[in-house]
Amino acid sequence: MDTIQESDGQNYYGYVKTKIATEVTRQTLVLILAGGEGSRLGDLTKWRAKPAVPFGGKYRMIDFPLSNCVNSGLRRIGVLTQYKAHSLIRHLQQAWSFMRAEIGEFVEIIPAQQRMGKEWYRGTADALYQNIDIIHRHAPEYILVLGGDHIYTMDYSKMLMQHVDSKADMTVACIEVPRLEARDFGVMSVDENMRISRFTEKPADPECMPGKPDIALASMGIYVFSTRFLYDSLIEDAKDETSVHDFGRSIIPRAIHSSVAMAYPYRNEKGKMAYWRDVGTVDAYWKANMELCAIEPELNLYDQRWPIWTHQTQHPPAKFIFDDEGKRGEAINSLVSGGCIIAGARVKRSVIFYATRIETGSLVKDSVVLPMVEIGKNCRITRAIIDKGTRIPDDTVIGEDPAEDARRFHISEEGIVLVTPEMMGQSLMFGVIAIY
Repeated sequence: MDTIQESDGQNYYGYVKTKIATEVTRQTLVLILAGGEGSRLGDLTKWRAKPAVPFGGKYRMIDFPLSNCVNSGLRRIGVLTQYKAHSLIRHLQQAWSFMRAEIGEFVEIIPAQQRMGKEWYRGTADALYQNIDIIHRHAPEYILVLGGDHIYTMDYSKMLMQHVDSKADMTVACIEVPRLEARDFGVMSVDENMRISRFTEKPADPECMPGKPDIALASMGIYVFSTRFLYDSLIEDAKDETSVHDFGRSIIPRAIHSSVAMAYPYRNEKGKMAYWRDVGTVDAYWKANMELCAIEPELNLYDQRWPIWTHQTQHPPAKFIFDDEGKRGEAINSLVSGGCIIAGARVKRSVIFYATRIETGSLVKDSVVLPMVEIGKNCRITRAIIDKGTRIPDDTVIGEDPAEDARRFHISEEGIVLVTPEMMGQSLMFGVIAIY
């Protein structure tokens, strides 16, 4: 028999790896934790769940992990909801109902139903334990657990393959972050084979990486479990009255000494740490949106190889009108969505969501303007977040006088001004309707 040429061998090897990866993804159930309150986002989550918060001009936060799933070949997905879930559920029904159940695809909404008792979810691990019957019904070989409120693009199939190849019981995705910033994350120590030797949730003094004194290895809140290991861990944890029933505080620290727990460093195509953002605070949310205004942002929303799916609201193209001195409709280094009318106003380094109107003489700079906002004439808005459905009267100035802003609005630690319809004294009913 002739020897297979090297190129043919490489093609065959690639074919086999792809086939194996496809089988693994088919055997995987994805569970997205989307029930958190998101209290650090202030009034942005007063009427909506955190994963339903708009992001990037036209999306919602949960669109990013869901799009990652579909792009990774994962199409058996459960979304666990709890707090203020109506707008989230409505979005999932509108945007993610294209799966074909007859061939085993689904995005299933799983509300908190108190199956195991009268308590609501007491932690991330308890959320899965209370739905262990659903996991059992789908009979997966592997379970991928995700948060519903992080912004990133990631091929989960690569993490799944590492989990299978390393014969791990549990794999935790991680990213390098500045050591002091790691106080807000789970921090892990690993050996030379990336096996986890220690895991501490939100440590006051994070442990640095070997040879990198200013860097820590932080959990991304993305976990792969072999199903039998997860069953046993959840049942054992539920019996422990001292447990807080959380993956980072309970399951992982207990498991690393009695099982194979591996870390999966998330890197981009160049081998460097990839883009991932926790937008859990007003400042982090504002920064992540502002990063999209860069000429070449780290998060590429225009990558046709990795599309981000969402509910496409039906609006005409954005429109820029008037071209007179002092009355010119223009946007510079900004994202402007469909249905917007920039009428003789100037937009600079801002993200403008759909169906927003900005009137003559106004300036919007370094700001995030959510959908259906009306900004009147001769307004100046700087370093602000304007919530959905807000109406800004003529001649309003926001973001220039902190003392004046503090009288009416919420100001973050870094000086970002958050404005909602209620803060403007507008109809509560209008504001509630607008968030949907």
